[in-house]
Amino acid sequence: MKLSIVVPTLNEAEGIAAHLEALAPLRQRGSEVIVADGGSRDGTVERAAALADKVLTARRGRGAQMNAGAAAASGAAILFLHADTRLPAPADRLVADALAAGCEWGRFDVRIDGRHPLLGVVARAMNLRSRATGIATGDQAIFVTQKAFHAIGGYADIPLMEDIVLSRALRRRSLPACLSATVTTSGRRWEAGGVLYTIVAMWRLRLAFYLGADPRRLARAYGYGARDA
Repeated sequence: MKLSIVVPTLNEAEGIAAHLEALAPLRQRGSEVIVADGGSRDGTVERAAALADKVLTARRGRGAQMNAGAAAASGAAILFLHADTRLPAPADRLVADALAAGCEWGRFDVRIDGRHPLLGVVARAMNLRSRATGIATGDQAIFVTQKAFHAIGGYADIPLMEDIVLSRALRRRSLPACLSATVTTSGRRWEAGGVLYTIVAMWRLRLAFYLGADPRRLARAYGYGARDA
């Protein structure tokens, strides 16, 4: 099963080369890497060009960028990978095995890389919550068959909570494969804003979203408007 890995980027020049170089073994085994950039001005696109199979520019916004990447994908399965998240070495095999077993989508457990001791607690809580609810976050490297992704219409065009909306739609088709293999994501956003503050803020955002708040208003309140990728 050919795997297409879609990486949404926005001003990730500092780390994009190392991120894509880590995917080289997967490309050598037949996976495809697509960078969907949201209008970077720091050289991200230029640095990515030699290290990806396709680099395209899309309208800014993580959902819009991932939809654009998926539209260009030729694999039977798509994996959405944040630019600060690293996959386990056998990710292609793990995804293929999960989908061959009958699941239409899934995600990995996550480990958060950082010095703050609470980051380990955050990661464990994310993984447990995901297993209990069938809802995945973008940090967990969501993967899905092309057929299922297009059947639900892809990602919602919203600036925040797009992973929750996608998970809800896919969950109506099948339960996710919750892989115990871990992806490693950067703790930069937690540490930059303060770990405790970020935890509380994200829980407040999720609660407001579940109660019906407009994700665009939530994104503005959290300062996501210019980030999105």
